[in-house]
Amino acid sequence: MTTVAVIDFETTGLSPGMGDRATEIAVVILEGDRVVDRYQSLMNAGVRISSFIEAYTGISNEMIAGAPPAAKVMAEASRFVAGRPMAAHNASFDRRFWAAELERIDEPATQPFACTLLLSRRLYPQAPNYKLASLASFHALPTSGRAHRALADAEVAAALLGRIRDDLRIQFKVPEPRHDLLMKLQACTRKAVPKTIEKHLASA
Repeated sequence: MTTVAVIDFETTGLSPGMGDRATEIAVVILEGDRVVDRYQSLMNAGVRISSFIEAYTGISNEMIAGAPPAAKVMAEASRFVAGRPMAAHNASFDRRFWAAELERIDEPATQPFACTLLLSRRLYPQAPNYKLASLASFHALPTSGRAHRALADAEVAAALLGRIRDDLRIQFKVPEPRHDLLMKLQACTRKAVPKTIEKHLASA
């Protein structure tokens, strides 16, 4: 059974390369299509949160002041993920922060990332757009908590990944949609999806 760590970060901005840091992380462990464990924590990276980001996420400088150090949180998160393959919505964003924050504590960040945004673009051309909230509404997925908080968004991304796997089973007859197939699908074009799946099943 495929086990995946679905991750979400809240941050002070868009780019760790420009000095932006993580303020919150959540990881949801998805075993098959069932959530079996969760990790969530605010983190204090010593960087001030702008009023715009505070309004967007609801995370304030006062909240971060009482949070554990970023190094401690990232070490815990790395142990929690434990080398599992990973997934996120708009994974290029979360992968950059995952790698940058782990680099600060000399931890490797070698996990392959599946992207529920890219996969949704390939599989659901009829969706109105590919924002996480829009896809949750489109698929009638359960939601809880405030959007743009890490655990709430990680839970929705995990539910979306479960829906993607179900649709691969039902529509394309994939018995077990493993992570390697997800990686192939997100890298192909929408028109190439059936052929990519056919090749994958033939080589399985």
